[in-house]
Amino acid sequence: MTDTKWDLVITSKRKLLDLRIRELIQYRDLVWLFVKRDFTTQYKQTILGPLWLIINPLFSTMMYTFVFGNLAKIGTDGIPFLLFYYSGSMLWTFFAGCFNDASNIFINNSNLFGKVYFPRFTVPISNVFSNMTKILVQFIMLMLFYIYYLITSNSLTPALELILFPILFIWLSMLGTGVGMIISSLTTKYRDLKHLISFALQLAMYATPVVYPMSQIPIEFSWVNYVNPVSVPIELFRIWFFGAGHVSTIMVANSIGLTMLFFIVGLLMFNQNERNFIDVV
Repeated sequence: MTDTKWDLVITSKRKLLDLRIRELIQYRDLVWLFVKRDFTTQYKQTILGPLWLIINPLFSTMMYTFVFGNLAKIGTDGIPFLLFYYSGSMLWTFFAGCFNDASNIFINNSNLFGKVYFPRFTVPISNVFSNMTKILVQFIMLMLFYIYYLITSNSLTPALELILFPILFIWLSMLGTGVGMIISSLTTKYRDLKHLISFALQLAMYATPVVYPMSQIPIEFSWVNYVNPVSVPIELFRIWFFGAGHVSTIMVANSIGLTMLFFIVGLLMFNQNERNFIDVV
């Protein structure tokens, strides 16, 4: 009788922080299928389809321009309204998308997780790629507006650091996914938190320089920039591309530190929760 050699051994025993990178590489095709599924599900049976990726931030930009630019007379540090509000809306939507997808991982995929084995971390990875695809489409549209203003006005002074803009996307995706995985691990046991997420996210947007620059924040409320790590990458994007705004080194270090903290804690809670969440959901 010959010994049986298994190609894959599934075991519940694993380290606290174990991403199983080899398995993730083996299941890379599954990541692509999840991305394709999310894209198809979102735009299936829609008339305009993927054009909504461009229409939504344009509508938001128009509304922000009218309310905050024309009615409230909130300054934009000399940045044209279109570029200022479009970039802020684009970056916040990307962060919020990563956060919402990660915060609903266990609840939205409970049926799939309970039927078949695959590395669970492929789901948040696919969510990030899905949102990355969306923001790249919006970024291309932003660059068309950006080139137009570069040619027709002298209000923009781009910095050399703008070539590092992909870092800002990775930064926001790690932050949104990390916080989202923490929330997702909690909502499997405490469903009440799910009802607070959308409300809290709306409040968080107004605590972030999306529709106003950091320079408009009163000194007595400047502490908000330190406890809100989303503020820094959004402001850095405007500094690098538009040449307006200011972020201190302490703020950058604080935001990076909080991002890494939330991401690592999110991974730990995700790995811990995936072992027994199916008995709770």
